[in-house]
Amino acid sequence: MRDREREHGLGLGLKVLPDRGRLWVNLPDGRSVAWYDRTAGRVSVLSDRHREAALAVLRPYLTGTWTVGPPPVPSAADLARLSLHPDDDLAPNRPGEALLGELEHGAAGARTRHRMRPDLLAQERVGAGLDALEGAGWRVLHAVPLPGAGRIDHLLIGPGGVWCVRSVPGRRQRVHVGDLLVTVGRAEPRPDVRWARRAAERVTHALVTAVTPALVVDEANRLEVVPSLRDVTVLEPGTAATRLTRAPAALKPSDVEALFAVARDRRTWADV
Repeated sequence: MRDREREHGLGLGLKVLPDRGRLWVNLPDGRSVAWYDRTAGRVSVLSDRHREAALAVLRPYLTGTWTVGPPPVPSAADLARLSLHPDDDLAPNRPGEALLGELEHGAAGARTRHRMRPDLLAQERVGAGLDALEGAGWRVLHAVPLPGAGRIDHLLIGPGGVWCVRSVPGRRQRVHVGDLLVTVGRAEPRPDVRWARRAAERVTHALVTAVTPALVVDEANRLEVVPSLRDVTVLEPGTAATRLTRAPAALKPSDVEALFAVARDRRTWADV
């Protein structure tokens, strides 16, 4: 019976496509007929006509306990997302989006471009690791714009709360993180710690919730953090995901989605 169902699904040309914790079942013309929400363990079917065919192609991916039914009633977060203009949606931003634009289309000189590349690589590597948290119920935004040409490298919203993350390129050197500044090798100290605090304050103002400032130091040969630094969390890429998933529970799934709906709207950050 299952073999016949699967053949029926393939016969219709149904395709399974992953996207942000969901598996979508689409017709050849791109229209969705069903989706599987991994977190909720629910298969939502848009039409009874495609019910068996959709289940047939989804069965290899279904795990644990799951239910089947019509799409749930849209929440306030869903309605906000559906009404959001694509130009105002920050969710598609790639890690280092602003730096990519500067390198590809900006008028910066050779020296400035040379300084940008380590920061871009750090943001891309750190961002890729943070994106993997979406399977654990987290939502991630990159390159969130702030007034005055500022950017939040990465903004995480999940069970462990809201985290404002700054990527620091370690350049395979000794990195010293102080109460105010970060020193990489023998280079001039960087104000990353002060920036992280200030950015977290602005996120708190915008989302009206507690925010944890954090630094992720990428590719450091040796990382030193002063014991007096307690309000800013310092992470390394290899352990960042584990630290975040083990953070004390602070938000329910509905709270996560509601905050993410607000945070992904570019207009939220216009006057913070």
